[in-house]
Amino acid sequence: MGGASAGVRIERWAEGDLDLLRRLNIHEVREHTGGPETEEQVVARHARYVAGPGPGSGNMFTVVLPERVKVGSVGFWERVWHDEPVYEMGWAILPAYQGRGLATAAVREALALARAERTHRHAHAYPSVGNPPSNAVCRKAGFALLGETEFEYPPGRWMRCNDWRIALTD
Repeated sequence: MGGASAGVRIERWAEGDLDLLRRLNIHEVREHTGGPETEEQVVARHARYVAGPGPGSGNMFTVVLPERVKVGSVGFWERVWHDEPVYEMGWAILPAYQGRGLATAAVREALALARAERTHRHAHAYPSVGNPPSNAVCRKAGFALLGETEFEYPPGRWMRCNDWRIALTD
């Protein structure tokens, strides 16, 4: 890791993290995932994150710098992809902190937790083909690119994305 990402930690999403979710709900962060959500959607998402881990809520974490500043989110949740139960992963970093390797470090931490659960054989990530930084995170975190696919996110909206996969078990 090294550099600015050294010492980055992830912490389980908590009740006090609603403000972080609101700060992540901006065009610069959400342009490849359907755009900003309404306040009602953000509050509902926060409630799901706090309720986790579990079905419907996943395993969500804040990305925390060594100086205790929360700068993003990372998580994994269950889905079925091509008839296989897998974890799907997602992340977001505040614009002022992007480009420092923080997302890659956070994804690696989340992958370690997903592996420790010994629940699924693979994790996938589906960044938009038009989102080079998120695709780079997948590559740097050790995912293998399986190819382009159509992916529904948010529900009712189809996007062209890359299907990245990483093994969670030997």
